[in-house]
Amino acid sequence: MRADNSRHIRQAAERRHELTRSKAVAALRELEKQGGAVTFEAVAAAAGVSRSWLYTQADLRAVIIGLRDEGGSRQPRINRSSASTESLRARLTASLERNRELSAEIEHLRHQLALALGHSRRRNAGSP
Repeated sequence: MRADNSRHIRQAAERRHELTRSKAVAALRELEKQGGAVTFEAVAAAAGVSRSWLYTQADLRAVIIGLRDEGGSRQPRINRSSASTESLRARLTASLERNRELSAEIEHLRHQLALALGHSRRRNAGSP
């Protein structure tokens, strides 16, 4: 029977979590000190963590939202442009091509299945 090492795994996860939190807090303080835009994206980039992780940390989320809203008048929000028309057309063209390839593959597989079923029926019809 194997030894129960779950305690060590939990401890390692807790250390990783604390390290990640300390990086996020340090990045948050540094951005605030520099007077830079305090946004989830900026904190995540500076700390090397994901934005989704920041959203799961209630206390950090509240601080970021507070600082972001506080600086709202002096920090204009950047509107992200949606995908360009050319980009969307390229994606559509690639999707249509992939659809054609998959349709051809399905037809080929249906043909192979029909042949295999025909062989199987002939073998079974020949035996009593």
